[in-house]
Amino acid sequence: MFNWVRKFLYRIFCVVALLVSVYLIVDFLVSGTFDYRIFIMFVLLIVVEIWGLIDWRRNYLLMKQKESELKLYQHYIRPLEELVKEIRAKQHEFDNHINAILNMHLTVEDYEELVARQSEYITEVIKDDGSRRYLPLLRISDKVLAGFLYSKIVRAPSYIRTDVEVKSLEIISGISEHHLIEIVGTLVDNAYEACTKERNRVFMELDSEDDRLIFVVKNQIQNTRMAEIHRFFEKGYSTKKDADGHGLGLYNAKMLVGRYRGEITVSIEKMENQDYISIKVIV
Repeated sequence: MFNWVRKFLYRIFCVVALLVSVYLIVDFLVSGTFDYRIFIMFVLLIVVEIWGLIDWRRNYLLMKQKESELKLYQHYIRPLEELVKEIRAKQHEFDNHINAILNMHLTVEDYEELVARQSEYITEVIKDDGSRRYLPLLRISDKVLAGFLYSKIVRAPSYIRTDVEVKSLEIISGISEHHLIEIVGTLVDNAYEACTKERNRVFMELDSEDDRLIFVVKNQIQNTRMAEIHRFFEKGYSTKKDADGHGLGLYNAKMLVGRYRGEITVSIEKMENQDYISIKVIV
């Protein structure tokens, strides 16, 4: 608190000193008592004051960025905490399943039947416990990104199935956290919005290489050409019937990626006899 007050008073002093310096120079010029040595002194003083104001502005912007990132952390860490609570709550249920599997030999007559029943039981347990598919998100180093992605996944329409592959637990990127969330959020939102009950699969990949984040999102498409896909990143272009207010998300994401000298590429891939649009971002 004391440090903040000291900086604030210093900035006030810089502003006042700058105004006084300008006033004195004008007064010397008007009165005819101007001296070049005094002028040099005032110029040096003004340079110091301007430097102080620039430093204040830079510190102010940095502080606002840190505040924004702190809010992101507080907001998106909660979904991860909920996932952890859910997993812990299921620990007792998991123990019961293990006991059931271990004691199945008491209720069957031969080895083949035991193997069949255990396989069937385990398959059903895994199928019912959908949250386990997103456990890799808990392990990545960027907890804000992990919480953000998990919140997007659980809030997506129920007919959409999302698969997440984490290729690197150490997620490193030179981009600011709030810009990273803006870029990834735009790509994920567009993938989910493009889904229908018939084309309802979304794949995400997280990786990191050379201190840069690699994020890939894929969703099913039908009868879509590459020429049209490349237009997705044009300003104002949208495939939605109500185009007002749309067509800016992917364009803005592309601009942000370019600002950080990153890369964004798009392609069409064949998976499980279905066409998928794949958007890859490296930042």
